[in-house]
Amino acid sequence: METTTQLYIFKTDIGPLCANCEVHKTLSTHAEIQEWSIDTDDVDCVLRVASATLTPQSIIALINALGHQCHEL
Repeated sequence: METTTQLYIFKTDIGPLCANCEVHKTLSTHAEIQEWSIDTDDVDCVLRVASATLTPQSIIALINALGHQCHEL
């Protein structure tokens, strides 16, 4: 059965990231995240996550667990 990659978009309070930041490390090493990006130039600090298996709720929980606010757009 073929799975389809979904692109999820969120409003966050995540600021500029460095390679050693917890958010960067967590998103980069998460087995179920194919791609991700954060637009820190946008007033909403938009997070985009591509995944074939995660739900918006699980991504929100992941970001919240790292101490950040996250709401689906």
